[in-house]
Amino acid sequence: MPQVDMNVHAPGRKLTHLAAVESRRRRRPVLSPGVSVAAPLRRDTPHPLNAAAVAQNCNGQPADVILQGFHWTSRLSNNPNWYQILAANAQVIRDAKFDWVWFPPPSASAYNAEGYMPTLWNILDNGYGGKADLMAAIKAIHPVGAIADIVVNHRCGEHTDGADFSSPPFAMADQRFAVCSDDEKGIGKGNPDTGEHQPAGLDLDHINTQVQQAIQDYLKSLQAAGFSGWRFDEVRGYAGAFVGQYNDASAPKISIGEFWDSDRQKVIDWVDSTRGRSMAFDFPTRTVLQSALNNREFWRLKTIDGKPTGAIGYWPAMCVTFVEDHDTFKDHPDPQEFGPGDQVLQAYAYLFTHPGMPCVFWSHYFDYGPTIQSQIKQMIELRKRHGITTTSIVNIVAADGGKYAAIIDGKVAVKLGPAPWAPGVGFSVAMSGNDFAIWTQ
Repeated sequence: MPQVDMNVHAPGRKLTHLAAVESRRRRRPVLSPGVSVAAPLRRDTPHPLNAAAVAQNCNGQPADVILQGFHWTSRLSNNPNWYQILAANAQVIRDAKFDWVWFPPPSASAYNAEGYMPTLWNILDNGYGGKADLMAAIKAIHPVGAIADIVVNHRCGEHTDGADFSSPPFAMADQRFAVCSDDEKGIGKGNPDTGEHQPAGLDLDHINTQVQQAIQDYLKSLQAAGFSGWRFDEVRGYAGAFVGQYNDASAPKISIGEFWDSDRQKVIDWVDSTRGRSMAFDFPTRTVLQSALNNREFWRLKTIDGKPTGAIGYWPAMCVTFVEDHDTFKDHPDPQEFGPGDQVLQAYAYLFTHPGMPCVFWSHYFDYGPTIQSQIKQMIELRKRHGITTTSIVNIVAADGGKYAAIIDGKVAVKLGPAPWAPGVGFSVAMSGNDFAIWTQ
């Protein structure tokens, strides 16, 4: 298989743009970390939504489990390329009973790095492989669904740092009107940004109807390539109402927003801003869980009213829980790695027994060895067999300096930490490891 030419879609690109790519790498993990881990003890409640609006949502199925199908340096794989690696592992993915695979950004990007600096949306050819390999990988994992990583907060010009957009160009005589007027590059003539700025790229004006139409057309082209779900990148950068609009236009089967913040109220407020049209990654749960396991501060996992302290304690049906992703893992330039293998398994024991939709990181499943892969697979099977879903009910029995213990839906129990605990008569141990155990009835 010939290697992908890393510069084929960036002819004449200024070398100064490499600095912008590096800026993107350095900013992602610390975009806006939000408040301290103590903040989830607040007792705010989410804004109410009309039940009919939620019913029309793009939230997958309550029992779904996601696999993140890449890590930060996956783009460096050649002969085979990353899409070919995904296809080669299709049977393993199906056997594990994953329902979705989250693919990396599919479009051409500046110097074809990791895809988060997109240039030519319609050219599905970058460091992960070409369009043919992408479509082959999507077909290979079927009936597991494919989620595309959608990067539309910002965009890069084809040849320069300016607004020379093509494939597709925006339907306007002066494409500077596609760029927010307060963008750091100083070239934008559009409306002010509706979210946070991204200095490494040109912030797109989502108020502009031509920009909206181009994004909606882009999503439809990705559906034609085989994608059926979206993961919206960096949604702090533009108003959540536009994600709701794009989902109404494209009707994905699942949608997840990356609202990077450890304050669960802010994450839930973003979900509300989409009118319930998108789920969100539960960064608050990851933040609190990491602190609880690192420091044996298991009391952090319970609010004063007895609920989980992450976003799953507010609106679990709209939360995707995770332990690690491409921005936090050790191969990222600025990692925020969760912890060693034992701690990773403890975290997954929590995720797979609790509400929210679990997302497993590629490297945990494929690179941490057969024992951890087998245990994660067993947790997926246990969750599905006992009917744990995004809306399961958690009864937290203990949360102190030595342990966390909970019974979920009255039929599955879990304990984290070194202190002893057992759920009592009627339960038997289903699986256990260092500082964790799961029981079932």
